[in-house]
Amino acid sequence: MNAFAALADPTRMQIVEMLAAGERTAGDIAAQFAMSGPAISQHLKVLREAGLITVRAEAQRRIYALDPRGFGALDDWLQHIRRFWGGRLDELERQLRATPGTEGQES
Repeated sequence: MNAFAALADPTRMQIVEMLAAGERTAGDIAAQFAMSGPAISQHLKVLREAGLITVRAEAQRRIYALDPRGFGALDDWLQHIRRFWGGRLDELERQLRATPGTEGQES
């Protein structure tokens, strides 16, 4: 599953937002939701497979953290899209400024 599809789920988005504040155990994460532990485990698995989080074992606990590499790939994609729109919006502004009767109008 790609990162955007993984983040489309509100529960997974909340998990990512929680992990943005720092590492958490699976139990800490599960305690924040009104769903079963296995359901949270499935969400964590999807986020891991999408490359957005990592997990490490500490004794019997599993510690989850954000994976900067996964978010780097998202940022690369967004930069590509921003370049596409940036040029288009600059051209739109040039066209609007060149169109008679549009000067001084606000959108």
